[in-house]
Amino acid sequence: MSEPKRLIKPEDLYRYSWVSDPAIHPVTSSVAYVHKEMDQDNNDYRTHIRVVTIDGEQDAPLTDGSKDFAPSWSPDGTKLGILRVNENGKQVWLVDVSDGTAVQLTSAKQGVAAFVWSPDGNTIAYTSRVSEEESQGNRSLDEMRKQEGRRGRSYERTIPKAEGLGWWDGRYSQLFRIELASGAVTQLTAGACDVSQPVWTRDGSRLAFLSKKIDDPKQDADLISYQDLFTVSSSGGGLHRVTDTSLQISQFGYSPDGSVIALIAEDRKYGSGTQSSIYLVPSTGGAPVAWQETEIQVGNYILNDMRTAAVVPGPSVASDGTRVYAIGTFQGQAHLYQFSEGEAPAAVSRGERDIYQFAETADGRYFIVLSMDAQGSGELYRLDRLSGEELRLTSWNKAVMEELDISLPEAFWYNSTDGDRVQGWIMRPPALPQGGKAPLVLVIHGGPHAMYAPTYSHELQTLASAGYAVLYVNPRGSFGYGQSFAKSCRGDFGGGDYRNLMDAVDVAVERFDFVDATRLGVMGGSYGGLMTNWIISQTNRFQAAVSQRCISNWLSFYGTSDIGISYTEGIVGGSPWEQQALLLEKSPLTYAAQVEAPVLIMHGEQDFRCPVGQSDEWYTALKRLGKQTKLIRYPGSNHTFLKNGKPSYRVEALREVNAWLDKHLAAAGGRGGASDEA
Repeated sequence: MSEPKRLIKPEDLYRYSWVSDPAIHPVTSSVAYVHKEMDQDNNDYRTHIRVVTIDGEQDAPLTDGSKDFAPSWSPDGTKLGILRVNENGKQVWLVDVSDGTAVQLTSAKQGVAAFVWSPDGNTIAYTSRVSEEESQGNRSLDEMRKQEGRRGRSYERTIPKAEGLGWWDGRYSQLFRIELASGAVTQLTAGACDVSQPVWTRDGSRLAFLSKKIDDPKQDADLISYQDLFTVSSSGGGLHRVTDTSLQISQFGYSPDGSVIALIAEDRKYGSGTQSSIYLVPSTGGAPVAWQETEIQVGNYILNDMRTAAVVPGPSVASDGTRVYAIGTFQGQAHLYQFSEGEAPAAVSRGERDIYQFAETADGRYFIVLSMDAQGSGELYRLDRLSGEELRLTSWNKAVMEELDISLPEAFWYNSTDGDRVQGWIMRPPALPQGGKAPLVLVIHGGPHAMYAPTYSHELQTLASAGYAVLYVNPRGSFGYGQSFAKSCRGDFGGGDYRNLMDAVDVAVERFDFVDATRLGVMGGSYGGLMTNWIISQTNRFQAAVSQRCISNWLSFYGTSDIGISYTEGIVGGSPWEQQALLLEKSPLTYAAQVEAPVLIMHGEQDFRCPVGQSDEWYTALKRLGKQTKLIRYPGSNHTFLKNGKPSYRVEALREVNAWLDKHLAAAGGRGGASDEA
């Protein structure tokens, strides 16, 4: 007999493994990938590179570092380039495939962000942040650090900060090349603009990259959302703008013959609510031409706490140049799609899943996809492009998943009072007896231009195991349901999105007999935290709330967030000096006196997206008004700390949430979330 399943606890997070960044060997088609796990003793993560054969029969470690990632094979397959973090910073290392020895290649003062092999394998191009003084070699790094500690930091740019990076240090990301034989380094770009995603042209004569290069001094680069595709000579000079400054380009890829470039981009017609499309542009330059608009959002926009912070790859152009392969987000799923001009996108992958990375073998027969579903975290699969047959290559989480009593989300659709057709899911507590009633927790995603999916989420599973019916939906503003739906929340915060969510609760109470309508909780992070604050300030139907990484005051958010200007003007519809009354009207802080639900507030102290001051203001107002609330601040943590922050913080946050809900909703039975164990 098989062992009985057990409920999921917050500390099970320590037992998972994550895989990412598949890189296919150019000759054998073996797959190098990143394996990530938690280091509980050091409260950190360990990553190293492994290689699995294309048939999945052999899987072995290749590197022995503790922070190795971004594998990339040399064109002849004899070496593997990686990024390694150690006392020398984040640098490019080369691993000899024959014996596994690794040597450091770069010594960039500010580390390396990304790198790419030249077609002949003799050179590597990479990006690194550098100031003008560092480029000219006027002062050493030690001299600059000493000087920085003796004077204040001054800024003249409009947005001198960024989530994940902090306050701007005067450096821009530039493109370099390094010769493998001699170690000689050449800087290829310069100026007040950042360079990203370098790609060699097929003949190795030029490098393509994305950048926002502003030629008109009257324009403010920080207020312009568009960026262009450029090329530069591989020896330096000859900068050429390929696109026409009409698009926000997120990724690009060359056709096999190098004549055409496929873009994943959007025209920003509806600001951040604009869906992406496939565009084509001649490699010689010109105006990109869009293929047909569909309800599919090109790219992966699913939010989940069980995915690594992996880079979604760019489009892959088929050998005949008439088809493009890219990941698409649609109605709670993310699949690999084939896009063709004038035809509806066709899913290459099947089933209910979230595919968030892919790579293609040299002969074009197989795709290697990184995919997760409702049964567990992401693993690598081999997908036959022609037959659709799949082979699972890794099974790192199989053993732990077999122990756990997983609550499988049940999908449903409903018609909102506004006429919206909305998709949602509900999770029944695994330990709830037949005929039993469970408190309901509405969980709201961030964005708002993102999407929830019915894939495995440790956060939601711990809630269900703790005895809660978990409800989550994709209200208006979510991607994956067409352009009209995605843009519909802009300028209408607290309107249709709020009604979609309240309607979801009504539907859940009516349709699912295990929901206890008298015990309701609400929680969310980022935009979900903002919406949580808004909901409990507009209605008293909820008995408990958890607000994470929230917004509470649009007036202060405007000038303190790294996206405060564009986000406030786009989501609410104005600035503090032109629409002060509107921003106050749409700020939860204005209605703090109406809040009755006990509120747990959680925030990372280094959050530049939704600054921690937003939670401080919310907490102060509620305490001054005599409301029941608790504030937890997480030092050194940014906006994504609940997904990739310190392991102990992530586990503690889950325990705190469950304990708060237990206290105020009194969940009956099935508690597996709150624990005093390490």
